[in-house]
Amino acid sequence: MAQRQLPRTGAVFLDPRGQDRSLRVTWHQESQLVVLSLWRDNVCAGTFRLSADEVPGLIALLRRGLDEAYDAARERVERVDGAPRAG
Repeated sequence: MAQRQLPRTGAVFLDPRGQDRSLRVTWHQESQLVVLSLWRDNVCAGTFRLSADEVPGLIALLRRGLDEAYDAARERVERVDGAPRAG
């Protein structure tokens, strides 16, 4: 039986809900794919193949969401810091 080589580029992200849930992301250069897989208790529950051409769009979406989250947090801090203080 031929042994498949594991991808050299990848990461595992743990789900804050625990219960051994994780997201694994692996690059597969030979097929120009990024594979996103959902794991629970060391069992793969599902995968999604994203072509390398689509990765920039995913990155842009994640960046936009992060920028919006930072802006919202900054506005909350400014409201709290600018609020009149009792005393």
